[in-house]
Amino acid sequence: MGFILDGLETEAYDRQYSDRELLRRIASYFRPYSKRMILVAIMLTLNSLAGTAGPVLIARAIDIIAETPTTEAMLLLAGGILLLGVFAWYFNYIRQLFSARVIGNVVLQLRQDVFNATIQHDLSFFDEHPSGKIVSRVTSDTQDFSEVASLVMNLISQVLLVGILSVWLFSINTWLTLLMLAITPLAVVLALSFRRVARRVTQNARRVTAKINAQIQESISGIMVAKNFRQEPAIYAAFDANNRQGYAVGLRRGLTLMAIFPVVGLASGLSTAALIYAGGLATRGGGAVSPGEWYLFMQAVGFYWFPILGIASFWSQFQDGLSAAERVFALIDREPRVTQTAAEPVPDVAGRIEFRHVHLTYTGKEIVLPDFSLVIEAGETVALVGHTGAGKSSIARLVTRFYEFQGGQLLVDGRDIRCLDLDEYRRHIGLVPQEPFLFSGTIRDNIRYSRPEAGDAEVMEAAVQIGRGDWLEALPAGLDTDVGERGSNLSMGQRQLVALARVLLKDPAIFILDEATASVDPFTETQIQEGLETIMRDRTAIVIAHRLSTVKNADRTIVMDHGRIIEEGDHDTLLARGGHYAELYNTYFRHQSLEYIESFPGRAIVVAPDSR
Repeated sequence: MGFILDGLETEAYDRQYSDRELLRRIASYFRPYSKRMILVAIMLTLNSLAGTAGPVLIARAIDIIAETPTTEAMLLLAGGILLLGVFAWYFNYIRQLFSARVIGNVVLQLRQDVFNATIQHDLSFFDEHPSGKIVSRVTSDTQDFSEVASLVMNLISQVLLVGILSVWLFSINTWLTLLMLAITPLAVVLALSFRRVARRVTQNARRVTAKINAQIQESISGIMVAKNFRQEPAIYAAFDANNRQGYAVGLRRGLTLMAIFPVVGLASGLSTAALIYAGGLATRGGGAVSPGEWYLFMQAVGFYWFPILGIASFWSQFQDGLSAAERVFALIDREPRVTQTAAEPVPDVAGRIEFRHVHLTYTGKEIVLPDFSLVIEAGETVALVGHTGAGKSSIARLVTRFYEFQGGQLLVDGRDIRCLDLDEYRRHIGLVPQEPFLFSGTIRDNIRYSRPEAGDAEVMEAAVQIGRGDWLEALPAGLDTDVGERGSNLSMGQRQLVALARVLLKDPAIFILDEATASVDPFTETQIQEGLETIMRDRTAIVIAHRLSTVKNADRTIVMDHGRIIEEGDHDTLLARGGHYAELYNTYFRHQSLEYIESFPGRAIVVAPDSR
């Protein structure tokens, strides 16, 4: 089995639940629908009665017709059978109707719970786990959870049917019924022996499905890169390998679950043979059982073993649904890393931010911020500069409370950030990441995303304040221009302008910007810079700077290296010192300066277009 399970490792947040705990959690989802479940149980009982009454009616009618074979008796028999069939259909229809509603409601609630829990996880969770595997749990596993409900409904029906048939069999012959009941546990024990292997193969089947989903999602998201490097065959080869692994795991799962029925069927066949032999002996020489009773009993045994097979195989088949439930509950129960000690209201934020000896590590191995202290006054614009890995983005992540720090304090307006109500606190923060993300829809929809209650006039006002609104003229339908998937219909510069307008509409007290390094044309560069000046006016601003204009306009520039502040001051002061900032300036910023451009007289300066 090892070759099948290669690469099907569990996620870090997966956990093992006992069957009792899973059943308790599952029952909690059905509890609100107890009245409907009672109605379903009643319909099951009536349907079982109608189904078993048919053979009883036929058996009794045959005896009557054998004595008085009249047309009226035959018509009554046919009418009775027809009426029982109509009743059985009606009861089954009501059962299926309410069962479908209960199952649908339970799956709906479970999917809402798991999706809500997923979006509440901190960003480190999404850094560590592929989105395709998360999607698989939210969609496929919650849908497969409905199998639990269907199996439970069928189990109730089968138990009721077995109870009714047992009473009927006792009415025919007591000692043959006791003999049959003594043999029945054999089938149950054989079926239960599949339980552990059934749980294992169903878990692996779901893991390989999640693995395939993750690989497909990653391939489609990166299809442009793959085509650029002509890696379509490599993508297909990876998919083919995962797909074949899925086939092998699925085949093993199918064979395991389907093997239950032949094994249990063998047990029922042996018991039926024993009953035939024992019953046949009992009919010899005027024994305790008449040939007619023996025949009727064996007919009833045929009806009896069908639900027994379902009951006996229930627990092993039930593992498929339990596996889905286990994966879903593990995602819901994943312990958050960002934890609040209180939920104090945050009606207003002035914007003073203070780091006190903050210690940060993402994985526990490397230290990102060893002992970081910094005070940013309300209304101050601070530019963070430094080489890659200096810890600049980590500062922004901590202020937004997307990640947890392990030591020290982070204060906002003198209040510990761990004590604040995060929903209220984040209403006062505006973030523009390095690659602005736009949702499918229009530009108007994306700007309004930050404040859904805003009217069209407010959206237009925010858009016009960014670069005086000149950028709107280049759009084919203005604010109603469709942005495409992830903003693919817009250039990078236009996406940045939309993201800036979105933040401006929110009117945050603290503004955080991770400037994009993508090349934009000079006109868009000017519009972006004007938009930044508008947003940062009278707000606390933290900018991870890649543009010289931003650094020059900042009140203070913080130079970082390996999570430590090594220099700080304004642009001119830092440049005059000739230290680390001067090195960064000559490496990253000098070519953006007017002095540098003017040092090449007579040369044509080619600016990379803001391409889509």
